[in-house]
Parts: sequence; C-alpha cells; structure tokens
Amino acid sequence: MDVIKTQQVSARLIEKVIVHPLVLLSIVDNYNRVAKDTRKRVVGVLLGSTYKGVVDVSNSYAVPFEEDEKDPSIWFLDHNYHEAMFSMFKRINAKEHVVGWYSTGPKLKENDLDIHSLFHNYVPNPVLVIIDVQPKELGIPTKAYYDVEEVKENATQKSQKIFVHVLSEIAAHEVEEIGVEHLLRDVKDTTISTLANEVTGKLTALKGLDARLREIRSYLDLVIDEKLPLNHEILYHLQDVFNLLPNLNVADLVKGFSVKTNDMMLVIYLSSLIRSVIALHNLINNKVLNKEHEKAEDAKPATVPSVAGSVLSRKLYLPAKSSSDSKDGDVPLIVAIDLQPMAPIEGVIQVQGDITNARTAEVVIRHFDGCKADLVVCDGAPDVTGLHDMDEFVQSQLILAGLTIVTHVLKEGGKFIAKIFRGKDTSLLYCQLKLFFPIVTFAKPKSSRNSSIGNRLIISLILWFIM
Repeated sequence: MDVIKTQQVSARLIEKVIVHPLVLLSIVDNYNRVAKDTRKRVVGVLLGSTYKGVVDVSNSYAVPFEEDEKDPSIWFLDHNYHEAMFSMFKRINAKEHVVGWYSTGPKLKENDLDIHSLFHNYVPNPVLVIIDVQPKELGIPTKAYYDVEEVKENATQKSQKIFVHVLSEIAAHEVEEIGVEHLLRDVKDTTISTLANEVTGKLTALKGLDARLREIRSYLDLVIDEKLPLNHEILYHLQDVFNLLPNLNVADLVKGFSVKTNDMMLVIYLSSLIRSVIALHNLINNKVLNKEHEKAEDAKPATVPSVAGSVLSRKLYLPAKSSSDSKDGDVPLIVAIDLQPMAPIEGVIQVQGDITNARTAEVVIRHFDGCKADLVVCDGAPDVTGLHDMDEFVQSQLILAGLTIVTHVLKEGGKFIAKIFRGKDTSLLYCQLKLFFPIVTFAKPKSSRNSSIGNRLIISLILWFIM
C-alpha cells in the first residue's frame, strides 16, 4: 500500500484528526463482539464535524463487513445498513455528519482504497482511522489517512489515488473525561493487587518517557545532519521541558530530595515489616485452628448412637427377655444396618454395610436362619438443607433405597415403617409403595412440632429388621 509521508505534502486538505474516547470504546466493543480471537477486522462509519482542516470524530457505529482473505478484491460492505443507521443518528444529533470510516486493521490493506472510494459518495474528503485494538507498542492506538491523486512524472500513465498520513490525537470534553475516569476506576483485574497495578503503571510511564526521549534525540540528530528542517516551535517546547527540570547544583534542593527519598523508603520498610508480621500471625492462627479442629475430631465418638435402636430394644427385646413366661424362641431378633459404625445396644445385632447391596440382604437373612423379618424400620434421614423440595426428594430416595432391601428380607404380610418429609410429591411415593403394600398410611407423630413437616409412613439409613 502506497502512503505519502506527512512532510511531503505541501498543501494538505486535512491537518489533524481528533478521536474522542466514546469512539474508541464503541470500536473495541464491536471488535470484542464480532472478531475477537480471529484474524478478521471490523469496519464502521465515523461521525463528527470538520472545521479548518481539523476533523473532530465524536461518534461512530459499526457496519456489516466481509472480505475474502485469499482475494482482497472481493469484499462486501452493507451501505444500505449504513444509510439507515445514519438516518436514525441524524434525528438524534443533526450536527454530526459522516467524516469517514474506521478499520481495526491493524494496518492498511490492499482493498482499503476501494472501500475509501465508496465513502466519497457520502463526504467529499473522507478520512480513514485505523484503530489498533490490541496495541503492542506504546503510544496512541490510532492512525489517520486521507487519499490524494498522484500523477506520474512522465505523465504517460493514469493518475492513481494513494493514502496520505495525517496527524491524529485523542481528545475529550470535560464531561467525557469524567466518564472515562469513572469507567477506568471500575475496571480492575482481581488477580493483580493494587500495589502491582501501581508498579505496572509506573513502569509503563517510564517506558513511554524513554521512547519519547529517544524520539526527540532522533529528531535532533536529523536536524543537525540537515536531513530535517529546523522547527522553532519544537525547540521552544524542548526548552520549556529543560526549564522545568530541578537544579541539582543547589545544596538545599539536593538535601530536600534526600530527606524526601529517605522518608519514602522508611514507609516502604515499615510496610514490609508489618506485612511480614501479619503473615506470620495468620500462619500461627491457622496452625492453632488446625490443632483445635483435630482435637475436636478426635473427641467425637467413633460410633453413631441410634434412637430407634434404643427404642426397639427397650420396647421389644428387654420386656421379652425379662418376662418369666418367655422362652428363648419368644425373644425378638433385631438386626441393624448402617454405613457407619454404631454404638452397641443390648439385644441388637449390628451389620455395617450398604442397604442397596444384595449381599447385605443375604447377611440379614443368614442371621434369621433363612427366615424373613416381621417388621422393618427405616430411621434414615438426610442432612437437612433448609430447601424443602430438596430435602423431600433426598428422603424419598432413601425410602426407595430401603424398599430395595425390604423386598428381599420382609415376609409377606410384614410391616415397613419409614420417616418422610411430606410435600407435593408425597402422592407419587404413595403410589409407588401401594404397588408393594395393600395398606399405606401417613401419620404425624404427636411429639413433633406443629410447624414440622416430618411424617411417619406406616407400611412399616439405618434399617432395623425384627423377627
């Protein structure tokens, strides 16, 4: 792509292009939605005004655009969409006109002149602003161009249009500056601390200063070698910079700098000490908490006490055992199953296993000498979450899991008693149990609170098998 350098053009139609922050934000948003993580670029229309060779770009909007990566001459820009959008924008702000178009480049491409010629239908001298949405170098991420006719020196060939580079800058009104400051204040990277952000900002600023100083040195070398003309305005600005530098030959000034530097270093030193003390304090607290947690875990009983087991033993086994008329065959046989170890209970045979496993059912029947149980009690309950629907569902699944082993060990005509959470799906559980038991009854224990949602399902985990 042919581009004429700025200083080679004597009479320029456009002296400068000013881009507002709103335009940059809109273009970045368009790129993130359409072409992020791809090799595509996005294209749109620039709105604003032109006065005395200065193009002020204050607004923009995206336009559907496609191009063939293999053949740059094949491209599509929806100008009908552009005309409809501009008509709506004009109703909002009649002072904004089409001043050109933008591209995320990040460089000029072969078909840019063809696209640029299309915008001549809407504005006499359109500008092209290339926005680098992923800049890798320091400086403003904008480059501006406009086209001119170039005629060959021998005048035998036709003239052709080429792009001319023009100065671009980013500027904002006071209202825009306030908005941008608030926006940047809210944009924070949670993975980086505030101190790291400040250090990164200082490092970036120093790199920018170094780049500007090298650029100034390069310019002065070219002026000395008479490769560039002397520009008094630039020299005046450089002299102002040197006038602002402190005079380090003054003893009081040097002493003041030293005192200020020492004060700052003292604050940094104290901050480092405080951070180390806090880190050690947190480490010690963490170690103490871990030891207390280990002691609490060790103090917990290794076995799980069972209320249902105690009741069954007290109501069935102990009265039968203490009765003078009872024989050994009259004493009920009670077998308990749980995944966790249980506290020993008189008259209860304990089996540690999974109630959904067929082998567990075989162990129970083996204790009954091949016979089956008269009564099965399901005393299992899930950890209550406070979400009624979730608790009801989990408890229903526990009952159905208990029912799996009940079908193997409960004799015909036996009873199954289980605890449930009554809710909207209780009727479904009722219908499922009705397939196995002729009588299914819901009963609320007298000992439960009026607000309690617990019920006893008498059809008749820890599972208790009584023979």
